Amino acid sequence: MEKTPRAQLDREAWIQAALDTLADEGLGGVRVETLARRLHVTKGSFYWHFKDRQDLLDAVLETWKSGRIRDIIKQTRLEPGHAEDQLFHVIDIYSTSRSNKGIRIELAMRDWARRDPAAERIVEEVDNARLTCARDLFLACGLPMHEASTRSVLLYAYVFGISMMNCDSFDARLSDMKADIRHIIARSKVPPA
Repeated sequence: MEKTPRAQLDREAWIQAALDTLADEGLGGVRVETLARRLHVTKGSFYWHFKDRQDLLDAVLETWKSGRIRDIIKQTRLEPGHAEDQLFHVIDIYSTSRSNKGIRIELAMRDWARRDPAAERIVEEVDNARLTCARDLFLACGLPMHEASTRSVLLYAYVFGISMMNCDSFDARLSDMKADIRHIIARSKVPPA
């Protein structure tokens, strides 16, 4: 009977396993032994790609940061003359799509940032990138700087708040409320009921 050769893991597989574990168990669960078990490999494979656990954690932070910043830049890419449409798109995409894993990773990152200065800096960079991209859309819609900044914070407070809430049974008109909130944030008039 021939043995099937094991697939070779690359650095990215370890980082993804660490992100999955972070979402499931928090930072305390991101241990070499746990990841090796999860990936069905020995710890030796880990040390082929990483110097130590801290090297992995640094890579996890950098991967999360670059992915989140790349995503917000992609979602807020402005087409001249369509700033308000793009703003509505951003509000819709981030307030209607619900990735439980993404939310768990986001929360785990923020929990990590409360205890670790390096993680805190990464989370701050991501937040600043998100807010700056949103503010640029508001500026393109003609709002003055202060109001654009204020509305970008409001947008993200809403997006993160709604993503963590389970309010589907709160009111039968939840989709109408979300549309009203979208218009309030985007500075359009709330459509008549």
